[in-house]
Amino acid sequence: MAYHIMDMGASGDGKTNDAYIIQQAIDKCDLEGGGTVVLDGGHTYLSGSIVLKSNVELMIEKGAVLKASENLNDYNYISEIEKIGHNHGLEVPTFVNCEYNGKPRQYFIYAKDADGVCISGRGTIDGSEEIYYGEIRKDQIDGAFYPRIPMILMEHCTHLTIKEVTIRKSGFWTTHLVGCEEVDITGICILNNRMMANCDGIDPDHCKHVRISNCHIEAADDCVVLKTTEANKKYGDCEDIIISGCTLASTSAAIKIGTESVNDFRNIIIRGCTIYDTNRGISFQLRDEGNIENVIISDCIINTRNFSECWWGCAEPINIASINRKNNVPSGNIRCVLINNVICTGEGGIYIAGKENAPIYDLTINNVRLTLEKNTDYPISGYDFRPCAGPDFYRGKINGVYVKNSEKVTTNNIYVTVKEEMKQYVDKDICIDEISRLSE
Repeated sequence: MAYHIMDMGASGDGKTNDAYIIQQAIDKCDLEGGGTVVLDGGHTYLSGSIVLKSNVELMIEKGAVLKASENLNDYNYISEIEKIGHNHGLEVPTFVNCEYNGKPRQYFIYAKDADGVCISGRGTIDGSEEIYYGEIRKDQIDGAFYPRIPMILMEHCTHLTIKEVTIRKSGFWTTHLVGCEEVDITGICILNNRMMANCDGIDPDHCKHVRISNCHIEAADDCVVLKTTEANKKYGDCEDIIISGCTLASTSAAIKIGTESVNDFRNIIIRGCTIYDTNRGISFQLRDEGNIENVIISDCIINTRNFSECWWGCAEPINIASINRKNNVPSGNIRCVLINNVICTGEGGIYIAGKENAPIYDLTINNVRLTLEKNTDYPISGYDFRPCAGPDFYRGKINGVYVKNSEKVTTNNIYVTVKEEMKQYVDKDICIDEISRLSE
């Protein structure tokens, strides 16, 4: 059964809150065992919080806009406990302290314990980011409070599909998937303000069997980021993930694992992606006790550039590191990583580092081309370790490819070209730390 919300009395004028009508249509589909709720093209539907149900498809037709309300009172709290004492305020900038346990207080589009939810259509979901503006800096817009409201929050859902829609102007994590399984995200376009802090594109958090394919994402901080957050630890590891055929541009990392990493990550394929105009290409920021294993990065083109230090990273096309977030909680191990057929250009080198007491084990780097060239006015400053218990930065010359504290390292066909303007910033083209065991 399909319900067209204009036929049910929605205004579609972009001024009247149509959340009640949209929810009414969703609930009717739910009572009938499933169906489709259609937002007809040619209209803008202003809405506060809506809750999707099992076997319900929210179809946003081409020319339709589902616009998030600009009134924070229109967003429901996940529980009354979350509502008590909630202050929409921010004490320090989020790039200084943005520790987040993974549990938002409010939501826009939400589902929990549902099966067969689908968001589809060639229309647009607009997050009304301006309502979240805090301090506006030269290179960053900080949020007015933290954590803010995710646009799409799916918790413990199975057989979840998001396809073809355009999602824009998120004020926080755009698509936060918590403990979900059998997820297919394909052909979507996420267009966030790359000045707006913390507006990640897609965040699979403790998720399993996830396919993200043929998407275009522009975001700040990160485009696609796998997480295992503290508040959602009960959902276990993050595993069996494929990210393929995507075009990605980010003010921080295009694809990231971490920093929230209390459980393990395993069996991950990153393949055939084009990354451009990005501070970090692919980044493993293991900062908590979880581990990373069995990762393949292949057939990617990565172009990086430096941004201001409001954003983490130093233009590394690939950055893989295990660093303690807190001195009393040792970060985990990284093992079995294959990097194959990658072309990189930009202001930073490939940085891979385990710890002396927990080296990266079984690392293969094969057929990699890296060109170091200056393409911004920002300084080449070294390496960025944030967030961490020790010093935030290493200030000094960089390397084209730097591998430290690793065992069973295999390299083949690595070529580094250093353009003339970059030579003053580069120590060595390739540096494999002497304590690593290398076979070539």
